[in-house]
Amino acid sequence: MRQTTGRFRGSRAIATAAAATLVAFAVPACSAGDGGTRAAPGATSRAPVTPSPTPTGPPAPPPSSYPLSTAPRTVPSVREHVPARGPGWKPAPGARVLVPPADSAALADEGKLLAGELGLGYAESDQGAAGDVQLALAAKGSAPAESYTLTVKDGRVRISGPDEAGVFYGTRTLKQEIRGAGSAPEGTVEDAPAKPQRGLNLDIARKYFTPEWIEGRLREMADLKLNQLGLHFSDDQAFRIESATHPEIVSTPHLTKAEVRRINALAARLHIAVVPEIDSPGHLGAVLRVHPELQLRDAAGRAVKGAVDISDPASAKLVDDLLREYLPLFPAGAWHLGADEYQALVVRDPQASFPGLASAARARYGPTARVQDLATGWLNDRAAVVRPSGKALKAWNDGFFRGGTVQAARDIQAEYWTGKEIGARPPLEYLDAGRKVVNLNDEYLYYVLGEPNQFTYPTGKRIYEQWTPLVLRGTTAVPARYDPQVLGGRLAVWCDLAASQTPDQVAAGIRLPLAALSQKLWDPRPPQAAWTDFQSLAGRLSAER
Repeated sequence: MRQTTGRFRGSRAIATAAAATLVAFAVPACSAGDGGTRAAPGATSRAPVTPSPTPTGPPAPPPSSYPLSTAPRTVPSVREHVPARGPGWKPAPGARVLVPPADSAALADEGKLLAGELGLGYAESDQGAAGDVQLALAAKGSAPAESYTLTVKDGRVRISGPDEAGVFYGTRTLKQEIRGAGSAPEGTVEDAPAKPQRGLNLDIARKYFTPEWIEGRLREMADLKLNQLGLHFSDDQAFRIESATHPEIVSTPHLTKAEVRRINALAARLHIAVVPEIDSPGHLGAVLRVHPELQLRDAAGRAVKGAVDISDPASAKLVDDLLREYLPLFPAGAWHLGADEYQALVVRDPQASFPGLASAARARYGPTARVQDLATGWLNDRAAVVRPSGKALKAWNDGFFRGGTVQAARDIQAEYWTGKEIGARPPLEYLDAGRKVVNLNDEYLYYVLGEPNQFTYPTGKRIYEQWTPLVLRGTTAVPARYDPQVLGGRLAVWCDLAASQTPDQVAAGIRLPLAALSQKLWDPRPPQAAWTDFQSLAGRLSAER
């Protein structure tokens, strides 16, 4: 990336992005008769657009006869476009996607995918010609992770980035340019994401989704430059992945391990991390149906829905068996430990309601320990099982408790979804403590089938116009100084009333919310296009997919 831009240096570059917004307002777009394309929502062009007479003369007019180009229209929008004069680029017979032999091990998948999508040939070569698309890796560390430079010049396209993901995202931009406008505008795109975690969370425990349906969402996510699929596959209703250590808990239907490997293989090619979640110590009803001996009971002997007895070592052994079994099945670099809504901690006095847990807490952590300390110890113990794998650790925000004798391990990211639970802690408590947070705000990002408990289906319009990654709880943003601690966000599909929608209806319902989410996580500036324009563009690009 050129030294002159400085736009994406560091982790956020908020001030320069804000300045770029002012530039964008100052630059008029091409008119329909200019020969240029309309500017992308939020993209910056550096020079004023000047009209040009209709090109005349030989079949290949000089670049000076063309008007300055305008930024491509993509979802998410590109963050910077340097305009130039020239015809742009479009696929032509005989054109190829080229990958240098030195980069073929890294970029062959990206090159072959793009070639198939645009109807081009593919070759491994350093020697390009007019009409070709050339992919290459830049020096590692030369630019931010997942960034890329896309240049259209001299009748060819060059895409480079410091890592495979960046080059891949450059190919997604080119694909959208061609599918949306038929050509890629002359000039240079410099682009990078604002947030490192961008994605979808999918509940396949309450509702089974086929591998093919999941793979369809992965392809959709990839075009939107989303990079994380959370997979919640165990809950009270069902346990949805084949198991060798505990086959008795597996529900029908379920994903086989071969199907999971296929999903993970596609995700890896699309630069998406599949993040599995075995939720515990709550939401384990499917396990308890066949292991009632692990059931948590209150002081009156009543069974507590979905909750295992965390004072019983057998509960920990079963969950750890599953963690160790599935760790190699999911090679991506993150793991979700759950920890939400443990019902022993949603009562007014957990010590009185669950004297067995209270006694176990004091025995392990000292005379002042409480039930919440035993639950935090459970979370830390499960984290200790996963940590040697090197995966980043995640847990829901209501699995972290204020005060107490035991504190959650510092390296566990808090996935903030709600402030409605008993003893709710506002986001600032996590951020002030230095913890990294991921945004799954249930006010904007929860797609709950059947809309129970006052949930309503999220809309792309509301996300696009009102939400930002800093709006972690309700509708109020945390101060901008915490931006580096907010790692990103995911749209979450929860299947509480599973029969309320078909898989096709779910796919249709989340299409625009995902598009809006991708825009807000990629580009930190306020969107420049009206929602109706963005909606139209997203619909057109989706239809072309």
